[in-house]
Amino acid sequence: MARILMVVTGADGLTLADGTVHPTGYWAEEVAASHQVFRDAGVEVDIATPGGVRPTVDPISLDERGGVEAADAERFRAYLDSLADRLAEPLALAGLSAADYDAVYVPGGHGPMEDLAHDADLGRLLADADRRGKVVAALCHGPAALLSARGEDGGFLFAGRSMTAFTDAEERQGGLGDAAPYLLESRLRERGAVIEAGPAWTSRVVVDGNLVTGQNPQSTVDTAKRVLAALETAGAA
Repeated sequence: MARILMVVTGADGLTLADGTVHPTGYWAEEVAASHQVFRDAGVEVDIATPGGVRPTVDPISLDERGGVEAADAERFRAYLDSLADRLAEPLALAGLSAADYDAVYVPGGHGPMEDLAHDADLGRLLADADRRGKVVAALCHGPAALLSARGEDGGFLFAGRSMTAFTDAEERQGGLGDAAPYLLESRLRERGAVIEAGPAWTSRVVVDGNLVTGQNPQSTVDTAKRVLAALETAGAA
């Protein structure tokens, strides 16, 4: 049975450009729908956060402020309730090894921009996973987590790799805009990533070897399915 490590942000706020803190966390759909795709495929999923802290769901990911219809919000809430025990006591990143997993999967919400982008334990884990050829996957704002990974030369591990992420256009249209501490697409480009963005608010998944990235919440199910396909190709599923 394949085994996936889902790394969820532990941040419940994002420090904005003006120094104020915006309430945030993980995006409900990206955790719930991804986990369901993996579970339905018979894949074992462990959930981890920095320090093993209990993650916080972004409140706008469960209502109309986040463009989420009531029926979908109820469905995501019910699935997250089924994960309540695991979310209450996630694993701590510091005690984990990439050797124990077939893939590392990072869902979004604005939270990863606050903590995962700078987490040394995650950076070590991602670098080890990539070196071993394990699947490394990130969704929406989750690719901020990739910024934590450094190569042997100290530079951005994923420089020169093709990927996608929540775009600057999407951040300005339906996110925090210029109030954000940085625009994720621009930051990844600055570090040397090759961004392949699709139209705003449509599903877009980019695969570059063992690296799988999805652009936005609309990409959630497709991203999770591409991870399963990558695991099957690698003989892990």
